[in-house]
Amino acid sequence: MSPSNTSNAEHYDVAVIGGGINGAGIAADAAGRGLSVFLCEQDDLARHTSSASSKLIHGGLRYLEHHEFRLVREALAEREVLLAKAPHIVKPLRFVLPHRPHLRPAWMIRAGLFLYDHLGQRKKLPGSRGLRFDARSPLKAEIRRGFEYSDCWVDDARLVVLNAMAAREHGAQVQTRTRCLSASRHQDHWHLQLERADGSSFSVRASALVNAAGPWVARFIESGLQQKAPYGIRLIQGSHLIVPRLYEGEHAYILQNEDRRIVFAIPYLEHFTLIGTTDREYRDDPAQVRISAEETDYLLAVVNRHFKHQLSRASILHSYSGVRPLCNDESTDPSAVTRDYTLALSASPGEPPLLSVFGGKLTTYRKLAEAALQRLAPFFPQMGPCWTAAAPLPGGEEMSDSRTLAEQLRQRHAWLAPKLARRWAGSYGSRAWRLLEGVEEPADLGEHFGATLHAREVDYLCRQEWAREAEDILWRRSKLGLFLSEDEQDRLRSYLDAATRQSETCVLAS
Repeated sequence: MSPSNTSNAEHYDVAVIGGGINGAGIAADAAGRGLSVFLCEQDDLARHTSSASSKLIHGGLRYLEHHEFRLVREALAEREVLLAKAPHIVKPLRFVLPHRPHLRPAWMIRAGLFLYDHLGQRKKLPGSRGLRFDARSPLKAEIRRGFEYSDCWVDDARLVVLNAMAAREHGAQVQTRTRCLSASRHQDHWHLQLERADGSSFSVRASALVNAAGPWVARFIESGLQQKAPYGIRLIQGSHLIVPRLYEGEHAYILQNEDRRIVFAIPYLEHFTLIGTTDREYRDDPAQVRISAEETDYLLAVVNRHFKHQLSRASILHSYSGVRPLCNDESTDPSAVTRDYTLALSASPGEPPLLSVFGGKLTTYRKLAEAALQRLAPFFPQMGPCWTAAAPLPGGEEMSDSRTLAEQLRQRHAWLAPKLARRWAGSYGSRAWRLLEGVEEPADLGEHFGATLHAREVDYLCRQEWAREAEDILWRRSKLGLFLSEDEQDRLRSYLDAATRQSETCVLAS
């Protein structure tokens, strides 16, 4: 469809550009308020920044040093909101902070933890306390004292997918691997030119446009809209390492470094420890970000200064990097750049609005979405009220915790392997029952690709969660890429290729 032929294009109330956590969250909130919503993502959902986080729902203890009290208060309150909304993918996590007197005095840490305990509403999560370490501690002998407090862990990529599913279940149209080439104002609406991965193009119209393109937010304004971005973006690279389990226990460590930054060591998938993150300026293509040798050495050095067990490059099983698109506050220190979000609304009288999202963090995505809809409310008097705080995300319905659900799955299906039951409960929540509809025995799960991955789950992810490629399944919908061999991963790719060819044949036949 040519740009001039706009009358036949589908019309929506809101079009959202970007399928990361902010775009998916805004789409879900808007659709749940009764607005018609179109969401497009140029790659897979959560393909970039939103799957490359430290996988934490946290208040941001170190943000207190930068006096970001509003952000910390909002994030602290969101911990328990998200625990209730998605108990299958959000889990309480205790953090141990070893005391390094030459970096921060004990009184400063105690004061910070006091604020952390009381700034936000805290009903389920226990408060902070002091610790003494003995010879059994995995920390070096000279580290004898520390502190402990609460935050939460989250499967970041699944949080994005669940919000996209919530948007779809409220009527939104979600298109992945669909790039918005341009958008232009036409009287009372926006006209978007879009291109699918196969090269085919189409267009849609929308009464409002939300630019949630993450690292590409400013670039889209300048190249896709031919306008000047209202704010500058600073791309801050954060990298992580995954190593074999470094210590026993289900708690995480927050490690202070000599440069006053912090590094997390977090239990990961039962067998591993996740180490991160870094903060460095990034000026290249956000889609090509990779961990640097300097970042690798930095993370290993911080961990080795704290733990008895020493790591080397040979210890690294996997690494990943992402780019945080932070609003430029002119800070000279990348670690001090604000993690708060800024919403820029552009609309002259009679024009359809453009709302651009700058910055933000995983923990506060829901509040960001509420703020975005509040800014758009004057343009949609028919829009419903706030609703997301008490509404469960898909899979969070009628469940208390994933451990109990795993036991229920096995009670109903005694043949189900305990490891598979635990993983499905912790990934899909109550939607795991849908995976088992019509399944009577292990053979009904279909081809086994390795670890606990079967064709039944792969088909579900393709039908219900927009998965198309092996990497979508192995590294975002699940993290089974850490467990499957190259040969097993190749078999999965062959299976998906065959399914794609069959689907294309059916379309041609019809």
